[in-house]
Amino acid sequence: MDFGFTAEDEAFRAEARAWLAAHASHASDTADRRAWERTLGKAGWIGLGWPESGYGNRTADLTRQVVWAEEYARSSAPPRSGHIGENLLAPTLLAHGTPEQKARFLPPIAAGEELWCQGYSEPGAGSDLAGVRTAAVRSADGDYRVTGQKIWTSLAHEADWCFVLARTEPGSRRHRGLSFLLLPMDQPGRIEVRPIRQLTGTSDFNEVFFDGARARVEHRVGGGGDGWRVAMSLLGFERGVSTLAQQIGFAEELADVVRAAVRSGAVRDPVIRDELVAQWAELRAMRCNALRTLGRSDVPGAPSVAKLLWAGWHRRLGELAVRVRGAAAGAGPADWSASAPYELDAAQHLFLFSRADTVYGGSDQVQRTIIAERVLGLPREPKGGE
Repeated sequence: MDFGFTAEDEAFRAEARAWLAAHASHASDTADRRAWERTLGKAGWIGLGWPESGYGNRTADLTRQVVWAEEYARSSAPPRSGHIGENLLAPTLLAHGTPEQKARFLPPIAAGEELWCQGYSEPGAGSDLAGVRTAAVRSADGDYRVTGQKIWTSLAHEADWCFVLARTEPGSRRHRGLSFLLLPMDQPGRIEVRPIRQLTGTSDFNEVFFDGARARVEHRVGGGGDGWRVAMSLLGFERGVSTLAQQIGFAEELADVVRAAVRSGAVRDPVIRDELVAQWAELRAMRCNALRTLGRSDVPGAPSVAKLLWAGWHRRLGELAVRVRGAAAGAGPADWSASAPYELDAAQHLFLFSRADTVYGGSDQVQRTIIAERVLGLPREPKGGE
């Protein structure tokens, strides 16, 4: 199962590949990632998947979106800083936003000028999105004042704006009484971002503390108390064309593990050999599943199935990556020094970072609960206090 790319699609691929070859190699430094977003925006590469143009973006059909995602994954381009705004918030605004909200927020996203983060998860609630305790109270001027804490917030340290799910109806419980608010991150004394150091020694996630942070009422997406519907709509955009690009990166990581197994001689172990073949076969199956469901909204539980498939697969790959190295996997790539006390090679980073794959973005347990309740029709899992 695969796409049948037309001659026009292949011409688009050649254009994308040539542009990336000319520009991506100059943007590999993390410090240049914001400038890279502006470069992408100037060339019109941000917002290809939006159902509407006219915001400084160009649109492309599903096949050409796949082409762009594949070519980007194969290039030397850095990880995107603007994907949360482009792939999560923008489709949500196009579906639920007012004309004024679209006009205010979509052009800066398409231009790569404003970066976003997602204020969903909270301490004590884990992946239970309905367990929101962050509160937003209307002030005398009619705007909201947001107080509470979010956690595991990707790119909060770089973001200009945050979309926050907050409880706007005092005394409400679970999914009722929530609102979807857009607020600027540049509010000294009212918003504090604390990076979370991970096993890898890096800090990709953050804690975010709100202490009376202001969100203008006209920046509420949907009606007051309608946040759950908007938030669920956004989650439906979270997995799509990007899944295929992700799998290209997975294939490159698997190829690195195979080469390491050959170099170390681990490939002669029949158990290791079987595991390598299984990883390859499962990756092919994931691609077929992604193609089967791509662009469809009539496949119940498809996002949860996809998350379960890739998270477990990637975590097992990390374990296999260090196992084929043997004892050498216990030593870092450089001697210890006070200036570089925590150096990791690619296999070690893969092993440590992939431990979180089955937790973030909705844990495996949560995904199985969604499938049980919404696909199989099993009784709802009791929640605390019910």
